[in-house]
Amino acid sequence: MGRVCLIFTGGTITMKIDDVNHSVIPAFSANEIMASLLNSDMYNDLETIEFSKVPSPSITPQMMLDISTVIQKQLSRPEVSGAVVVHGTDTLEETAFFLDVVLYSEKPVIVTGSMKSSSELGFDGINNLVSSILVAKSPQAADKGVLVVMNDQINAASEVTKTNTLSLDTFKSLDYGPLGVVDSKQVIFHRSVSYQRVHIPADRIIDGVYLLKAYSGFDSYLLNYLANNEHTSGIVIDALGRGNLPPAALEGVQALLKRNIPVVITSRCPSGRVLDTYGYLGGGKNLTDMGCILAPNLNGQKARILLMLALTKTNDRNDLKKIFDIQ
Repeated sequence: MGRVCLIFTGGTITMKIDDVNHSVIPAFSANEIMASLLNSDMYNDLETIEFSKVPSPSITPQMMLDISTVIQKQLSRPEVSGAVVVHGTDTLEETAFFLDVVLYSEKPVIVTGSMKSSSELGFDGINNLVSSILVAKSPQAADKGVLVVMNDQINAASEVTKTNTLSLDTFKSLDYGPLGVVDSKQVIFHRSVSYQRVHIPADRIIDGVYLLKAYSGFDSYLLNYLANNEHTSGIVIDALGRGNLPPAALEGVQALLKRNIPVVITSRCPSGRVLDTYGYLGGGKNLTDMGCILAPNLNGQKARILLMLALTKTNDRNDLKKIFDIQ
């Protein structure tokens, strides 16, 4: 069956409630968490790497790149059949999608975490960890890209998003539903991944890629500021509806494009794709005619990750458009 390598980065699964300040804080090491599986029949097939002990808001794209290097090294070992990344849930989908784009291996890579700390009723961390290990060991999980396993559901990194601040079933693929489930230690897949994966091997990160959210009255102030900032490399805008912006924002969009700063359009809607349907001033067709790039099925945070990685290879609009069209 092979060995599974577990890479711990921190997150709620490593935390407990502090009796002094009555808040959830980091408390446990990777080995202390793994002690819960000491008597498990899968324990001897596991290896543990403690990459970091941080909550997920502390995870940066550079750390994601470092995690990918650790995983790729482990997957290159013949005796390792898969990897599980244990991660805080706030930025879990971004790390999972980053790994999905950067890593190239048929071996399963699973990202998991916990919505509750070990001090709370319904602590889900150990169940999520066990389910992730089972998926990593499953031959059915091969060549499916990076998967997110939480609450006994298996989702594709490219499709899943965190939908609720508290619920155990917060991670959902809103447009397509889960790929499968873990039921009584059995891994069951119902469908394949809908997203056509793009692979961008990267050894560096492009900084200065920003994500903005459109709203009623959204204007050019921030866009012009970023256009005149030499640190700006790219912009992703969570636009309205199908991918539209207020007319007042167009001056700023034009200023960015004039400086050859890519502008990628997603939607602030939680599901559905963007498309250049509307031809009015600020509509999606108007934006693409100006030179903006649509990210059809990606949310803003994932589109930002993809743009950061794509810019390591090219700044040409046509090349970037091809990358974002692979969906």
